[in-house]
Amino acid sequence: MTKQSIEDLPIAVIGGGPIGLAAAAHLASRNVPVKVYEAGTSVASNIRDWGHIRVFTPWRYCVDSAATTLLEKHGWRMPPEDDIPTGLEIVTRYLEPLAATPELSGVIEIGARVTAISRLGIDKVVSQGRENRPFVLVVETSNGVRRDLARAVIDVSGTWTTPNPLGASGLPADGEAQNADSIAYGIPDVLGRDRTAYAGRTTLVVGAGHSAANVLLDLARLAEAEPSTSLLWATRGTNLARVYGGGDADELASRGDLGRRLRELVETGRTTLTPGFSILRLRKEADRLVAEGETADGPMALGPIDRIIVTTGQRPDLALTRELRLELDPWLESVKALGPLIDPNKHSCGSVPPHGYRELSHPEPGFYTAGIKSYGRAPTFLLLTGYEQVRSIAAALAGDFAAAQNVQLVIPETGVCSLQVDDSVAPSGCCDTPPAKKAAPCCAGAAADQVVERIGEH
Repeated sequence: MTKQSIEDLPIAVIGGGPIGLAAAAHLASRNVPVKVYEAGTSVASNIRDWGHIRVFTPWRYCVDSAATTLLEKHGWRMPPEDDIPTGLEIVTRYLEPLAATPELSGVIEIGARVTAISRLGIDKVVSQGRENRPFVLVVETSNGVRRDLARAVIDVSGTWTTPNPLGASGLPADGEAQNADSIAYGIPDVLGRDRTAYAGRTTLVVGAGHSAANVLLDLARLAEAEPSTSLLWATRGTNLARVYGGGDADELASRGDLGRRLRELVETGRTTLTPGFSILRLRKEADRLVAEGETADGPMALGPIDRIIVTTGQRPDLALTRELRLELDPWLESVKALGPLIDPNKHSCGSVPPHGYRELSHPEPGFYTAGIKSYGRAPTFLLLTGYEQVRSIAAALAGDFAAAQNVQLVIPETGVCSLQVDDSVAPSGCCDTPPAKKAAPCCAGAAADQVVERIGEH
């Protein structure tokens, strides 16, 4: 293909969640051709999976600037900016109307799963002329498999559908796959569509993030209505500062309140907490499960239990980009430039410096990783961070490098501050934690070593 014909190809955006749709809105506002591929049956299909959860942040932090400009052009009105929405409300009141605008409705393909990306006619080994070849995307749909071409690619496919396993070593526990029917990953709706699976049963929740907190509090409510319901909580680490939060010091009251209610749940004995428990195997005992593993004091077993909910975070799908030349952090699997800034082994509160298209690029020209996938396994992503990421990328792709380089990131204080994070705490967190605005460090000396809780880009 000629250089001119490549320039006529669209920008491929992989993922139709809030960050993917924001990317499309920014590109459309600059008259740059774009194509959005959403693997699910609707836009933001992953958010629908946790749509029963109310996020921490008010509406004013949940929307993107280019997206709201586009919506308002067609008569959309912002919900009350201080109201705090559920995930489903974000979808129905913001993302669905955005996807239905004339500017975006024709460029979004639902049920289109991108399974591989490469350069047309060459693999990742070939160097000569690489930047002059378009990207080729393998796209699976209900009508079969096809190959699409693109000038550039923004991968915002997220991590929600690739959860970390129950096993403590980053590998599935022995028996995890065999007992999959009794295990849920993420945030099941235990008070709604999934109620019958948990009512009157004993459930073990594993994880130390806000996903775990929400599930535990919902299970406690279920136990009030169904007294035969019981809940256990196990964490791999012993430092629960992240999930208990900063209380009144948290600039987001809903986040601080969640931690307070969870602590009360433990202190009143409504759930039994087992910290520092690394699960290695599951075994059947009659028709129930027993989780076996290790603690600092030696081997331990929890059970019998009926259900397990795994809230141990997610990881990026790296198979998608195997034929591209990427530069990733070796342990977080994040974009390499972000790794030292978001490493949960070192950071537990604060902020991430502003970053844009330069930090999110790779040795593969024209390919960008954005959204929660850009953070790899780190539990510190922010929704507004993703909006600023794709604003910068869209500006760069449009040739407006002054705007692309003018990146800004503002986030509110969590009220939790510790630079010595327990190394045994596996990264976890979830889509129900908030985007935010910049604040002063939450403790003296923390200026360069800070992170915040995350909202999943689903």
